Amino acid sequence: MTGLRPRIFAVVNQKGGVGKTTTSINLGTALAAVGRRVLIVDFDAQGNASTGLGIERTDRVTTSYDLVVDRTPLEQAVLSTIVPRLDIIPGDENLSGVETELAADPHRSYRLRESLHNYIDRAEAEGLPRYDYILIDCPPSLSSLTLNAMTAADALLVPLQCEFLALEGLSQLLRTVDVVRQGLNPNLEIQGVVLTMYDRRNNLSDQVADEVRSFFGNKVYNTVIPRNVRLSEAPSFGKPALLYDYRCPGSEAYIRLASEVLQREKARAA
Repeated sequence: MTGLRPRIFAVVNQKGGVGKTTTSINLGTALAAVGRRVLIVDFDAQGNASTGLGIERTDRVTTSYDLVVDRTPLEQAVLSTIVPRLDIIPGDENLSGVETELAADPHRSYRLRESLHNYIDRAEAEGLPRYDYILIDCPPSLSSLTLNAMTAADALLVPLQCEFLALEGLSQLLRTVDVVRQGLNPNLEIQGVVLTMYDRRNNLSDQVADEVRSFFGNKVYNTVIPRNVRLSEAPSFGKPALLYDYRCPGSEAYIRLASEVLQREKARAA
């Protein structure tokens, strides 16, 4: 993608525990593994994406909070990870105060977009790393942070768990997407919906998958992410699953998902 602007994806769902961080870390790793340069923006006050990539709390001196509140230049916050070609802007608990601190700014929803675009515009002239993909790991809410991510993004990637009432609450997310398109980011699209926590032993997973596909159609990726203990274990070792156990079903699924994402991007650009 040399010479092209990076594609910015917000990994978003206002429900917690659906696999947003797992998807951000492992999709980012899989894209890096096939030669793409990737930046993850940890935009959640829990900082789990940072932890899952081995970034110690003491190393999070400059974070995504500084980008949006103090307008700190993005390159001052970037940290390398154990994955070649994969960098991260860490997140920490200070992000929980963004809503209050930016309340008086009428342009508060553009803060992350301004930071990313300013960096992209300067990257070539100043010899800064040039990314192919930027993944924003969003918090589990439709907060000011999530609006910032949607405003900054070219497209959304929506993890959706294969569990009862999986579609409950998504209508609110889709309404928020419409609001963002109308006023903040008219070009925002949904790159895809990824089904997570799929259990082939459970008929409910198939029923939910069918329901989601009937609702979203071809926006749903063919790849499903299985419920897999290795995916759950990997963050406690500060590694993406693809490094922790690249042969486990979860890792293999994220490799296939990365291939699908790249295929959709190639078709979009054609």
